[in-house]
Amino acid sequence: MKKGPFYSILATLALGGNSLTIQAAQKKETHQSQRPNILWVMAEDMGHDLSCYGMPNVKTPVLDKMASEGIQYVHAFCSNPISSPSRSGMMTGIHQTIIDAHNHRSNRDKPLPQDVKPFTYYLRKVGYTCILGNEQVFSKGRKIDCNFKTEPIGPYDGVTHFGLFDKYDHFSKADQPFFAQIQLKVTHRGDWWKSITQASKHPVDPKTVVMPPYLADAPKVRKQWASYLDQVEHMDMEMGLLLTQLKKEHLLDNTIIFFIGDNGRCDIRGKGCLWNAGLEVPMIAWGKNVPHLLDTQMRSTLDITATILQLAHAEMPANLTGHPLFDNQGNIDAGDSYEYGARDDWDEAIDCIRSIATNRFKYIRNYMPQVGWDQHQQYLEFHRPDVHVMRTLKQEGKLNSAQLQFFADHKPYEELYDLMSDPYELHNLAEDPTYRDTLLVMRKHMDQWQATHRDCGLEDRTARHPSPATGIVQWVQEKHPEQWKALQRGEICEHYKDWMMEMKSAKKKASKSEKKQ
Repeated sequence: MKKGPFYSILATLALGGNSLTIQAAQKKETHQSQRPNILWVMAEDMGHDLSCYGMPNVKTPVLDKMASEGIQYVHAFCSNPISSPSRSGMMTGIHQTIIDAHNHRSNRDKPLPQDVKPFTYYLRKVGYTCILGNEQVFSKGRKIDCNFKTEPIGPYDGVTHFGLFDKYDHFSKADQPFFAQIQLKVTHRGDWWKSITQASKHPVDPKTVVMPPYLADAPKVRKQWASYLDQVEHMDMEMGLLLTQLKKEHLLDNTIIFFIGDNGRCDIRGKGCLWNAGLEVPMIAWGKNVPHLLDTQMRSTLDITATILQLAHAEMPANLTGHPLFDNQGNIDAGDSYEYGARDDWDEAIDCIRSIATNRFKYIRNYMPQVGWDQHQQYLEFHRPDVHVMRTLKQEGKLNSAQLQFFADHKPYEELYDLMSDPYELHNLAEDPTYRDTLLVMRKHMDQWQATHRDCGLEDRTARHPSPATGIVQWVQEKHPEQWKALQRGEICEHYKDWMMEMKSAKKKASKSEKKQ
C-alpha cells in the first residue's frame, strides 16, 4: 500500500519525539557521509625529485598519475627547511615563528598558547576519526615531530591532555569521515639507504644521473644521488600501496589526498638552507572533486591545513597563516604574492635566516652572517656523503665557484636571486645596482611581514644555547676508525643507529662504574 502524506503525519504523531530524533540522526549521518575522507601523506626530505616535476632517471608512476589527474603545484614552499619547525607549522596552520616552535626539537614540554590548537582538534569536533600512520609503509609512518607538547593518541585540551590522533594505522568504512596522516620516511637520510638500493629491481644508474651544478661531479657524489632516487622510487611504490588499500576498502571515491615533502632534500644547499632546494617541495592534491590543474601560483604547505579544515566543514580559526587552496566544489584560490621562510637552530647548529620568495625573485636576510653554511653538524657528518667528498676536493683546489659557495666561512647579510635566469640561486644580485629597485621591494615585503607577524626567532636570536653534541663523531673516529675513513671517502652510512646505541651503552656502564667507586 502506498503511504501518503496523511500516513506520515499519523506516524509522526504516534512516534512523538522519536521520529524527530530518527530524522535528526539520519540527517547527521547523511551530512557526515558527504564529508570527504582526507589523507595527508608527507615524504620526508623531498625536493622536486619526481618524474612529473622533471627529474630525470627516476620512475614515479603513481605520483605522476595523481599529478596528471589532480592539481600539481609548481611553486609550493614549506615554512622552514627542517622537519620539526615545518611540521609544527602544518599541525597548527600557523607559521612556526609565530608560536615559538621555530628551533628544531625544542619546547617539547611546553603547551601551545590557548588560542592555538592542532588542526586535528577541530576535525575531531566535527566527527572526524583522526588516524596516524599505516602499517604498510616503512617504519609505519607515525612521525609527529612538533615543537610543542603533544601525545600521539588521546584527547586534546591543551592543558592536561595533548593527544593529536584517535588511533594508529588502519582506516575503514567504520571510521568515516576520517583524516589520516602518514609519513613516508624512506626518503629521509638513514641507515637503510644501501639496503633499499640493493633490493631495488631497477636501481638508478649513478652514471646517468643529472645533478645540480653546485654538486661536484664525482663518483661517490653520483652514487649517493642515485641512491636517493632509489628511495624516491620506493616511496612512490608505498604511495601505490595506500591507494590500493583505499580501493580495497571501497573508500577511494570519497577521499581527497594531499601529497607533499615536509622540507627539501637532505643535501648540500637543501635541508637547513633557505635556497629553493631546501624550501620548495612537491605538492599534489588528488581525489573527490579535485580538478585537473597545473597550479603556478605561490603556495605554502600551511595552506593544506586551512584547506583540510574547509573541506571538513570544520571551524577555521582566525589566526591561521595559510588559507584554503580550493573549496568543496573545486574552486581555486588566487594564491599569495610571496612566501615567508625561516631557518633557526638545528641541533647544535645555531643560525637565524629569513627569506621572501615570489614567482620571480628570492630575497634572503642572514641575521648571523658570521656563521657559514657548513657548520660540521654531527647529524650531517654521517648523512651527507657528498660534503666529505667536496671538502677533500676543496682542499685539492678542484671545486668551481658554484661548488665553493657552500663552504664559505661566512654568509652575506643579504642575498637576492633572479629565479628565472638563475634557478639554482648561484649569483647573488644584492649588490648589483641593476637590481636595486627589486632589492628594495623584496626588503619591503620582508619588513611588512615582520611588522604584522610576531617572529619569536628574531626575538630570541641573541640568547640561544645550542643543543650539546653527543660526541658520536669522536666516538666513531676512535672506536671505528676504518669506517670513519670510509665515510670521509663518501660512503653512505649504514651504522649510525648502531653506533649511537653502542656509545650510549658504554657511557651508561662507565657512569655506573664511577658511582660504585
